[in-house]
Amino acid sequence: MIKIEYIYAGMLLHNAKQPINEDNVKKVLSAAGVAVDEARVKALVAALSEVNIDEAIKAAAVPVAAAPAAAPAQATAEAKKEEKKEEKKEVASDEETAEGLGSLFG
Repeated sequence: MIKIEYIYAGMLLHNAKQPINEDNVKKVLSAAGVAVDEARVKALVAALSEVNIDEAIKAAAVPVAAAPAAAPAQATAEAKKEEKKEEKKEVASDEETAEGLGSLFG
């Protein structure tokens, strides 16, 4: 199994338009402080030699519009405040209802 650090090394080399070969992968891993496993380096280079990386990235890409947008912290805080206000209003209306019923009896 190829570890993620090795895949990142291959992607970095691809992005930098450098050849993905054993020497370059070893250099990237060493620079990142990763202990190099020769068998994994060979497996990575062999696996990536058969892959069109640009096409694989395009096929795996998810449209941005399909991904949910993260709400800004301020908007989230405001939404929580509004929920609390609504809860208080519901409590007040329940109290008003109870007072109204009490007047019926007395």
